[in-house]
Amino acid sequence: ITLQGFFICLILALGWALASLVRGREIRRLRESMRCGNSFAFLSYDINDLEHSYQINLPRVTVVMPLKGFGEHNLHNWRTQITSLYGGPLEFLFVVESTEDPAYHAVTRLLAEFKDDVDAKIVVAGLSTTCSQKIHNQLIGVEKMHKDSKYVLFLDDDVRLHPGSIGALTAEMEKNPDIFIQTGYPLDLPSGSLGSYCIYEYHMPCSMGFATGGKTFFLWGGCMMMHSDDFRNDNHGVVSELRDGGYSDDMTLAAIAGAHKRLITSPPVAVFPHPLASDLNFARYWNYLRKQTFVLESYTTKVNWIMNRALFSTHCYLSWGFVIPYIMSAVHVAAALRFYSKGYSFGEAAFPCSGLSLVACHATCTIIELLSMWNLTRIEVLLCNLLSPEAPPLSLASYNWCLVFIAMLVDNFLYPLSAVRSHFSQSINWSGIRYHLKDGKINKIERSKGKGPKFTDLGGKHLYGKKGAPNNYSFLLSLSRSFVHWRQPKKYDL
Repeated sequence: ITLQGFFICLILALGWALASLVRGREIRRLRESMRCGNSFAFLSYDINDLEHSYQINLPRVTVVMPLKGFGEHNLHNWRTQITSLYGGPLEFLFVVESTEDPAYHAVTRLLAEFKDDVDAKIVVAGLSTTCSQKIHNQLIGVEKMHKDSKYVLFLDDDVRLHPGSIGALTAEMEKNPDIFIQTGYPLDLPSGSLGSYCIYEYHMPCSMGFATGGKTFFLWGGCMMMHSDDFRNDNHGVVSELRDGGYSDDMTLAAIAGAHKRLITSPPVAVFPHPLASDLNFARYWNYLRKQTFVLESYTTKVNWIMNRALFSTHCYLSWGFVIPYIMSAVHVAAALRFYSKGYSFGEAAFPCSGLSLVACHATCTIIELLSMWNLTRIEVLLCNLLSPEAPPLSLASYNWCLVFIAMLVDNFLYPLSAVRSHFSQSINWSGIRYHLKDGKINKIERSKGKGPKFTDLGGKHLYGKKGAPNNYSFLLSLSRSFVHWRQPKKYDL
């Protein structure tokens, strides 16, 4: 058992080390471009791509943002999305369930501030009846997108984009038309509570699959760019599979990509700061974990069901396989202390010495693992700072690595419990709506407005009532407006 713990720690350390190499290579490319005189390397490595003759030919992109509630970081996140410095035609669709959603009033005020500087509007989707509310909002947004949009980008409201993110994603789609979906991944910024560190620890192992610098089998629903025609023509059943009982957008689309052998990629620059709510308590973390394990109960095909069961079993095995060796190490230490308290020396028996040797090896593996996690986080923080030079710099100073270690134990201990509960309950409360599954699809939706949780899990967003927040002027707003005026001739040429 203890050797198994060594193995898991070292595998995690190796995975994070490889992810660090991919992200680090991108940092070197950025710095090299800057050394060659390209001050706008955060937008494009080739400064010639920012010329009007190139920008005029960029494809139209529609950004669809399904919203639910309003929290402390949403306003800033939305600003980073609509102030993108993408040079091509760009429209933003904020999709809400109803005008009573607090997000509706906050977005209305934000768009009034920008007026005609961005092409953005609010779409009221109504209530979902056959799928999750998020998927329903996404599909309504796709129906409302511009007829000439070549790509659609789905963003969650907790995604904090870099000025060049949309341009980087679009450039990859243009270079390789075989790409089915492009995705990214968040860099969690813990708020200080144990719950927030558990979220950070939960996401970090998954980050390995998104730091490939290219092809991946993983998909994060917070950032997905796809071909618009795939939705217009319902290619591979992307619309019907989502609409008819779909619970999780990313799991459903990943299953479709796997079934039809379509390509999913994750560019190395697609890592986004994700600040967690300052009051994220342990109960909200537990609800989030329940939602994450519940997605494994949804599936589209028999093969998808088998893969989800394999993920379920593997994750549960590795989680407790990670925790149990620490319990064994604690037993070894306790036994050695008791042996020593009896007046014996460690040289008089083999058990305490061999036990403490295992504990020392386990501690060494743990330190290597934490150092590898720290290094990947450091590199991603640096990459985010280079990609968003206008934003206040992120820092590792706020990370508490003792809490990170505790969160690793807590999260891995609770994951199997959450997974088993999700398996037997077959229902989940997601942002105040309870969904029931049958044969991997949603077959019942229960709503009780004003009852249940008042906040979502990670962002601490108000779900009910007319909540808003004061608007703040930002440097990026000014830069975006200047960029709009700079490329104004293109509009007249078109």
